[in-house]
Amino acid sequence: MEKRHKFSMWYVLLGVWVVLIVHNVLVSAFSIRTIPYSEFLQLLKENQVSEVAITANQIQGKKKGGGDEDQQAQLFRTVRVDPNLAELLQEYDVTFKGQIESTFIRDLLSWIIPIFVFIGIWLFIMKRMQGQQPGFMTFGKNKAKLYSEDEVSVTFEDVAGVDESRQELMEVVEFLDEPWKFTDLGGKIPRGILLVGPPGTGKTLLAKAVAGESKVPFFSLSGAEFVEMFVGVGAARVRDLFTQAKAKAPCIIFIDELDALGKARGLAPTGGHDEREQTLNQLLVEMDGFESNEGVILISATNRPDVLDPALLRPGRFDRQVVVSMPDIKGREKILKVHMKKSPVAPDVNPLVLAKGTPGFSGADLENLVNEAALLAAKRDKEKVEMVDFEESKDKVYMGLERKSKVIKEEDRKITAYHEGGHAVVARFLPETDAVNKITIVPRGRAAGVTWFLPEERDFRYKDQLEAELAIAFGGRVAEEIIFNRISTGASNDIERATELARNMVTKWGLSERLGPLMYGEEEEEVFLGRSVTQHKNVSDETAHDIDKEIRSIIDRSYKRAKDILEANLDKLHMMADALMKYETIDSSQIDDIMAGKPPGPPADWDDSAPTAGSGDSRGASSADESPDSKIRGPAGQH
Repeated sequence: MEKRHKFSMWYVLLGVWVVLIVHNVLVSAFSIRTIPYSEFLQLLKENQVSEVAITANQIQGKKKGGGDEDQQAQLFRTVRVDPNLAELLQEYDVTFKGQIESTFIRDLLSWIIPIFVFIGIWLFIMKRMQGQQPGFMTFGKNKAKLYSEDEVSVTFEDVAGVDESRQELMEVVEFLDEPWKFTDLGGKIPRGILLVGPPGTGKTLLAKAVAGESKVPFFSLSGAEFVEMFVGVGAARVRDLFTQAKAKAPCIIFIDELDALGKARGLAPTGGHDEREQTLNQLLVEMDGFESNEGVILISATNRPDVLDPALLRPGRFDRQVVVSMPDIKGREKILKVHMKKSPVAPDVNPLVLAKGTPGFSGADLENLVNEAALLAAKRDKEKVEMVDFEESKDKVYMGLERKSKVIKEEDRKITAYHEGGHAVVARFLPETDAVNKITIVPRGRAAGVTWFLPEERDFRYKDQLEAELAIAFGGRVAEEIIFNRISTGASNDIERATELARNMVTKWGLSERLGPLMYGEEEEEVFLGRSVTQHKNVSDETAHDIDKEIRSIIDRSYKRAKDILEANLDKLHMMADALMKYETIDSSQIDDIMAGKPPGPPADWDDSAPTAGSGDSRGASSADESPDSKIRGPAGQH
């Protein structure tokens, strides 16, 4: 493509300098010989001067004799010294005349050069300012980054784990490639598509995949880039964006974080008509203004659809809402395989096992998991990323780095071992519970130990499953009480989640036989803050008292259930705690050996030469409110 050159003031400055250089060269080529004033006086005495021209500071003359070919040799100049020069010239009968010295060129350059220098400096500063932030002439221009057809390399093959959303967006590609296929039958191409889902689920990636598949220009910007401190700027930017998009049609406009721009009008805390509302009004007008055959499709993404203005969501503007939810186990497996293609992976790596152990992970979380595993393998000078690297990466992502800065007491390690062992033993003797995958007493973050499960994703949670989860939650505290005849603050997280689960069973899910299938209490959320600020009390004091009694009854039954299981299986609890004290981390095969009554073997990566943890081992520190607080389901907050 032919490159077009733009006019620049620097070209003018370069031309001035070229003229000056040429002028100097020409002057030097036809220069007049300069002589001393004493030689000039000698020429006068010898009657060799025919005529002179006198200026205020200089004398220019011509010697007598010589033809035209020697004219240059006959010319001379000298500096004027004698103020009474006229009398001297009359004495020697020399023709002379006065001449005013021209200073036009010198004066012109003394004005032009500084002007051009200042103009050049001003243009340079303005160019730099426009590169960082718009100048006063560009406030009304939109900040969208335009990707051409060849610049967007993302396709639907790069998107995994959101099959339903991808299938729905593939229709948009058909709208852009073959619009007549739909318009001939009287159909209208959707004007707007809203991608709704939690952060990190791939909404932006899906929008880029649509542009990459359809091979059309792609405008990308954030909703926050429209609003400025100056009134009317946001509306002007919306107009400019759609003007450019119509010129590039067919094309796609992608506005990320639409909630920054499209919050419901009239509910601003300060009241009045603010700049954001003007910008939103202009967006509504533009979405109504362009016709279906213009080939401009607006795709937006948000994780807060509840705060959007209803006028945005009506048919004719955002015709479709595509939910991009968290990936299920199959989706997580596909996402892991996509990201694992970038790294050499060992044969022992099982994406399905990793997918089972990462419920609640988004696509961004899984990408981070694979990246952390690759970094760990590189630190260990490995040629391939192994399963142990992925497992440790998962621990790091969930709980943080392993703490190695302080010494942990042997008593604290023992309490942690029995606490985590209590969770696992109770889980193994209850039906409808998830499989225990790994137990560790290596302290990370604020947790001194953790029991990992491989939860099965279910559409529904049944009452017996929830009661089993409550018993598992109290397994750690009960184990401390049985073995040490004392209890610590380490079960604070278990108690918090168990209490929340029991309260939901009674007040939200109607799982209490005593109180029946009723919902007690409803929350009212403030649209801008997005969190509960008030709670409407719709129960009597007597009913509230019954709710508290029922919650306490459920908790007590679960606590007793866990205690009965541990007291009947103390041998397995001791064996599991001993294995944790020795190896610090045990996997599912070792847990199976313990439950079968066999002593567990060492882990696959166990190093006999490595020192065992003890009173002198520099493991992570443990404080009263941290040890042995555990997260006993896959992600934090699942149990």
